Amino acid sequence: MSSLVHKELDGGIATITLDSPPNRNALSVRLLGDLEARLNWALAEPEVRLIVLTGAGPVFCSGADLKEQRIEPATGAGDAPVTASFPEILGLIWESPKPVICRLNGTARAGGLGLVAACDFAIAPDTASFAFSEVRLGVVPAMISVPVLRRLEPRAAAEYFLTGEVFDAARAAQIGLLTRAVPEDRLDAEVARYAEMLLKGGPEALAITKRMVRDIPQVSFEEGLRQMTALSAQRFTSEEGQEGIAAFMDKRPPKWVP
Repeated sequence: MSSLVHKELDGGIATITLDSPPNRNALSVRLLGDLEARLNWALAEPEVRLIVLTGAGPVFCSGADLKEQRIEPATGAGDAPVTASFPEILGLIWESPKPVICRLNGTARAGGLGLVAACDFAIAPDTASFAFSEVRLGVVPAMISVPVLRRLEPRAAAEYFLTGEVFDAARAAQIGLLTRAVPEDRLDAEVARYAEMLLKGGPEALAITKRMVRDIPQVSFEEGLRQMTALSAQRFTSEEGQEGIAAFMDKRPPKWVP
């Protein structure tokens, strides 16, 4: 049985592709299992410096595979596999020490927007559309709310979570769901631009900065200064920091740049 998620490594960039176009890359149990395996590979592979998550076909991800969520009333058979490995996947992306870029090849809905929000960067064609469609099915955007509500403006979250209304890529960028919405013919160039910038950063520095951006707003001003004073001193004296300074003084690229 072929995998529904493919991987490719080139120049330090691991591209992970959802490849189930017949059901619009829906989050089936099988696809989620394959995705978790690919993410674990990328995180463990020393040559991988950053991850690009994308999809095959015209849709990035349509959300949960609804065929798998139905329970047969006649038999009362089992529980719908509503969670599968989705929480673990969202955690792997969110906690990844390696930057993750979501390259949306097209539209995303419901659970697919959880993947988008968990990534550090999300770049989409300006023709893509989005919707948190759960309430219109009588369910709720539960698991995805954990990363999504950390990205969206509160008013926008209430608007789209409660109405299920479809909104465009420009609006998605405006409310914080996307990093950039670009013309379709510029999508790959924009993803490459971000990847090139990220590869210039020290791997340790990127991992620490990712945590810092996420965690420091949650602590008091005084405590933040205390923690960051210690971190600043530690990084300037670290091996990676000293290499970066030496490279700057010598007018050469640091060792970590491909």
